[in-house]
Amino acid sequence: MYVRTGYFTGDPGRIDRTLGALDTESVGLLSAQPGYRGYGLFANRELGVIMMGSWWDSAQHERDSAERLRQRRDELLAQFAGSAAIEVLEAAAVSPPAPVAPGGGFRLVRFDFDPERGDELVEGFRAGALPALQQMDGFVSAALLLNRAVARGSVGAVFADRAALAASRAPQAAARAKVTAATGAIVRSLEEFEVVRLERS
Repeated sequence: MYVRTGYFTGDPGRIDRTLGALDTESVGLLSAQPGYRGYGLFANRELGVIMMGSWWDSAQHERDSAERLRQRRDELLAQFAGSAAIEVLEAAAVSPPAPVAPGGGFRLVRFDFDPERGDELVEGFRAGALPALQQMDGFVSAALLLNRAVARGSVGAVFADRAALAASRAPQAAARAKVTAATGAIVRSLEEFEVVRLERS
């Protein structure tokens, strides 16, 4: 599978209205496209950050949907987004989808990796980090996404609520340290968001 992510920053005073519009329209727009497999909408309301991810069963379906939906996405974000970054990544390792209510917690770790060790990184996540995450109270789902062309990736982990997200910080840090030490990956950023909407098929 492939995931198109969007990272948007803007005025925190305008974020709620934009999130409402995205929450109302996005799933209907996306689910009408061939190959759609899921959608996540996440926010840091205090800082004014919106993170989105849409899941597709093939690279071609991802590209086709991007062309069809770009104009409407830009319209929905026009009143908020002062900056926008779009990226397409391979879903290299994913836990089974599970439901989570709005208000859950989402942690995003971005990293660089040795392009010759991508497969090793995936195996390390599957064998070590993912099982560790699945043992944490309140864990819902996780995914390892890679852009092999530029040797950049991310791990997103969803928890049932903000308390579970907070409680997972230390054990996830330990799991992350093991994988990065074993594979040489370099963490570039660590962020936490509120789950506004999450669905996977």
